[in-house]
Amino acid sequence: MNNEEIIQCFESDAIPADSFHHADHVRLAYAYLCEYPVLRALEKFSVALKRFATARGKTQLYNETITCAYFFLIHERMACSEAVTWDEFGQHNPDLFVWKDGILSRYYVEATLKSDLARKVFVLPDKCLQVDAGSGSVALDGHGDTREIPRSASRTATLGMTAIGG
Repeated sequence: MNNEEIIQCFESDAIPADSFHHADHVRLAYAYLCEYPVLRALEKFSVALKRFATARGKTQLYNETITCAYFFLIHERMACSEAVTWDEFGQHNPDLFVWKDGILSRYYVEATLKSDLARKVFVLPDKCLQVDAGSGSVALDGHGDTREIPRSASRTATLGMTAIGG
């Protein structure tokens, strides 16, 4: 199926609930991003996902943070990729298809993603950068790799950063 057909099939509720898994979410997001400007694509994608969950009595499964985070990761990868087809995109981005302990675990604490707030609204990443306010070191992706930043910047509240030690 091409992108338009995938979107039409999903929006017309022609997909059984038990056959729509994480990889299918990624494929659908890719289709929307190919067909619409990014913010319109996100709006249509999230509305369609909510409608799909509601029609199956599973509204609790929709998570705004997970939806937006994956959506923008896919968009970024599309912009940086030389892949021109869905199959090429998938081959170049296998990490996007891992659900359990997937790519979002690099950016979010698990409890954040499971929170009621994350289900309702997009929550900024809380694990991607950790700033040591005392030394000015930044731990990238929460894995301990560090680099120095100017002391004034380490004292500035910055989105996506968690101050530690000060």
